[in-house]
This record gives sequence, C-alpha cells and structure tokens, in this order.
Amino acid sequence: MKYTYDFDPASHFTVGTVGKPGQRTFYLQAREGRTILTILAEKEQARALAQALDRLGEEILANNPLLSSNEDEVLIRDMSLVEPIEPAFRVVQMGLGYDAERDYCVMILQGMDDDDEDQAPNARICIPRAHMRALSQHILKIVAGGRRVCGNCGRPMDPEGHFCPQMN
Repeated sequence: MKYTYDFDPASHFTVGTVGKPGQRTFYLQAREGRTILTILAEKEQARALAQALDRLGEEILANNPLLSSNEDEVLIRDMSLVEPIEPAFRVVQMGLGYDAERDYCVMILQGMDDDDEDQAPNARICIPRAHMRALSQHILKIVAGGRRVCGNCGRPMDPEGHFCPQMN
C-alpha cells in the first residue's frame, strides 16, 4: 500500500490540544527530520488510541516474556505540539499493529476524501515500542485535562455554569 505520509520511523510523535477546556481541538503530530505531519482528531479517538497502545503493550509482553518492559529505557520527552499546527487531514479511522522484527508500534491513520475514496489521505507512523507507554500516559493526561465532570449527572461542567438534570 502506498501511504500519503510515511514516517518510518517517526523521530517524534505526540498528541496535544489547542484551546480552552470544552473548546479544545485535538491533534496527532508526527515528525521525521524536518517534516511535520499534523492530523485533526476527536477526543474519543485520542482516548481510544491510548487504551489501544496500553492493550497492545500488554499483549506484546504477554506473548514475548523475554522482552523487557522497557520502563527504565523510556526517557521523558517533550510531548508538546510543534508549530505550525496546520492539519493535513482529519483522522476517520485508525489501526494499530506491531512490527516484531524491529520492535516498533505501527499506526495507520486514514482520512477521508468525499470525491474519491482511493485518493483519501493516509499515514503510516512507526514508533519504538519503548515509547508506547509514555505516549499512552501522556494522551490520557491530555484527555483528562478537560472540563470537570458533574458528580450528579456525569456531564461536563462549563466554567459559566451547568444545568444538571438531576437537580431539577
């Protein structure tokens, strides 16, 4: 398959947001050398990616007990988005896999083209398995950094106020 964007491997991959809680826009961003790819994503897509990275990491270790967990090898990295933040496409579908030969996590991100499905943008982004856990933890922290949740109804609360149906 030919990819519109192929980062094999990416020197940097992160998830970040722009905007205030409740009005945030989520981005996935990869870099290889000086080339930067920014992709729009939904909050739930980011959460699903973090959960899938955790599950994949656990599965890999369960199936390959001789592999180390690499927790000691993961360096604290700057997980900030890099300017300029100009999205190439909006992700509509994600796939996650593992390249055992190289010990890399492989993400396939698919966009959408309304006119021609064959022309839809896509990206393959490979990152070392050692960075999966740190990335997953970072994503979950970003997702949790949104609005507080009402203890009565479970809906997000805005700073200006909140209508809680349970209090009616």
